[in-house]
Amino acid sequence: MVTMHDVLDAQWQYDNNKDDSYLRRVILPLEKLLTSHKRLVMKDSAVNAICYGAKIMLPGVLRYEDGIELNQEIVVITTKGEAICLAIALMTTAVISTCDHGVVAKIKRVIMERDTYPRKWGLGPKASQKKMMIQKGLLDKHGKPNESTPESWKMEYVDYRDTSRKEAAADHQAVSEVDRAAKRKRDSESENEEAVTPPSPATPPPEELSKKEKKKRKKEKKAQEAAESGGEQIERTSDSSSKKKKKKKHKEVEESSD
Repeated sequence: MVTMHDVLDAQWQYDNNKDDSYLRRVILPLEKLLTSHKRLVMKDSAVNAICYGAKIMLPGVLRYEDGIELNQEIVVITTKGEAICLAIALMTTAVISTCDHGVVAKIKRVIMERDTYPRKWGLGPKASQKKMMIQKGLLDKHGKPNESTPESWKMEYVDYRDTSRKEAAADHQAVSEVDRAAKRKRDSESENEEAVTPPSPATPPPEELSKKEKKKRKKEKKAQEAAESGGEQIERTSDSSSKKKKKKKHKEVEESSD
């Protein structure tokens, strides 16, 4: 514990001797009170948006502590350990580790001053295209479509500030999710049917196939051997007949000479 006299002495020491050690011992940073809270580390590009009241979304989370429970009060900090705000957790540590989108926590009290970190929102491809179209006059100064706005922009761009367009986009997303679920169900049913159907009796097991193949091979070998043996016999008979013919001719020639 320190008194106001200690604070006064520490200030005098700093003003006259440029020594801030006494002042640092008397006045501690705010983060000293929040050391018992679970921490959520945010990216530097998301800090200023949170100071302006943006939602704490999962893509902006850099690191998180173990043991975060639902509806627990946590502290959101920067990479340097500076407290940004106090928040109520809407996801547990297990859910944060398995998801890749969604609202992680709801802001309870913003601590950091605005514009302490640079402003980094509105620099994406859609926002840049929108700014360019406003400069060219294809959109009005508020970014809403006018007479010269192309039809492709009206069809593709969804203004989430417009409740009717937002509901239409949500309905379209819900319909697409229902279609995907039905398709998955059909695929799973077809897979189950394929797994349940027994093998057809016309196709014998592999052991019987191997036996039949062996029998076929034996028959083919026998046929080849028989064909080869038959060919040899034909050649032998043809050789013997040609020899007999030669002998007859030789005898006839001898008789004619006599």
